[in-house]
Amino acid sequence: MPLENVRLETVRRRRRCAVVGLGARARLFTEALAGPYADRIDLVGFCDVNAHRMAVHNEWLAADHPGREPVPAYAAEDFELMLRDERVDLVVVCSVDRTHDQYIVRALEAGCDVVTEKPMTTDASRARRILDAQRHTGREVRVAFNYRYNPVHSAVRQCLASGEIGEVGSVHFEWLLDLRHGADYFRRWHRDKANSGGLMVHKATHHFDLVNWWLGTSPETVFAQGGLFFYGESAGRRRGLARSYTRAHGDPAADGDPFAVRLADSPVLRSLYLDAEGEDGYHRDQNVFGPGVTIEDDMAVLVRYASGATLTYHLTAYAPWEGYRVSFNGSAGRLELLVEETTWIRPDAVGSEGSDPVMHGSAVGEEAGRTELLLRRFWEPPREVKVATGEGGHGGGDVRMLADLFGSRTGDPDDLGRAADAVDGARSLVTGLAANRSFETGAVVRARDLLDV
Repeated sequence: MPLENVRLETVRRRRRCAVVGLGARARLFTEALAGPYADRIDLVGFCDVNAHRMAVHNEWLAADHPGREPVPAYAAEDFELMLRDERVDLVVVCSVDRTHDQYIVRALEAGCDVVTEKPMTTDASRARRILDAQRHTGREVRVAFNYRYNPVHSAVRQCLASGEIGEVGSVHFEWLLDLRHGADYFRRWHRDKANSGGLMVHKATHHFDLVNWWLGTSPETVFAQGGLFFYGESAGRRRGLARSYTRAHGDPAADGDPFAVRLADSPVLRSLYLDAEGEDGYHRDQNVFGPGVTIEDDMAVLVRYASGATLTYHLTAYAPWEGYRVSFNGSAGRLELLVEETTWIRPDAVGSEGSDPVMHGSAVGEEAGRTELLLRRFWEPPREVKVATGEGGHGGGDVRMLADLFGSRTGDPDDLGRAADAVDGARSLVTGLAANRSFETGAVVRARDLLDV
């Protein structure tokens, strides 16, 4: 083939990608698409309800890549226009959770593939819409489960799949969100269950997906109890933590409150949210002890899986440290994982530095803890499984996930099955949706009665 034809074929293979929802999380994708994967993918469209946030992302890209032309920006109501005019064939969805299905389905029907942030959506009917659209269009849906790509989580999967502890009979999984990260869900749009599905969907979908993936199975029955114990108006008054402000910015009542995020003190939060309020009135710094909180902060879940294994799971959103413990009991031993993302937090740390109240990896500094994976086989001394840590966001999961989503896919096969599709996204939702139903009814819920996947 002549050289010019080779060059033309290379140009034809480049994908044209748009990002919808330009909040903070979108930056992970825009930086990847404009940086390490710019030789494979053209970033050709932004779509959001807020024009200012799209302009901020373009400013960041221009600063990091001098001479780059701004990415064309489209209002949310012009989503299909963007797909057509920019000839988009890949859409990355980072919008508010309850809107994911709208963009996913419309993108699939326009002939695009989709990468969506977790959770894939927030309820069973929306999940069925996505699954139906994916099946009849034949397009690809990938769910951005970065925790699957964390090396220590991959090591867990390898240990279990190789039979190191035999057949798994039960799993105990405790996840702790510290007073910086946990509180942040009660300042933002996530505090309204209609937007996020609550932490059982928005946050725990990560964890339920890990269990599905680790065990290679799916949930059958779920029983759960949960409530609002620490945050919210009533609890705040009862413990003397309540303050009179509605949102922190500009209100002296928030001064000195360790639960108040200070948008003006963070260049990123100021530009992306505080300076964008004039368009849509969204407040990123609401009072965690104010009215309007409809999600739970303390949740216990019991699950039985198709494999026969059981899971006991607990999520606490008001802990003094951040991290998780997972233990697997098997017919030949036990596997134990401890991850301490932070061991404590300073009371003046929230929103006072950096781009986000949530900190991972090297950004944690003196608060950082440790990661330990122990294999305890019957009749043998415990053995630590050594795994590389501290390799960037989410334990190195972000960079590996991006390579899988946007790289060549011509390297080593994905022997661990880390790539998650729409069915995986739906299965990850089932446990959380059933837990929410169980909160309401007090009954055991069959997963297939909500979503048969």
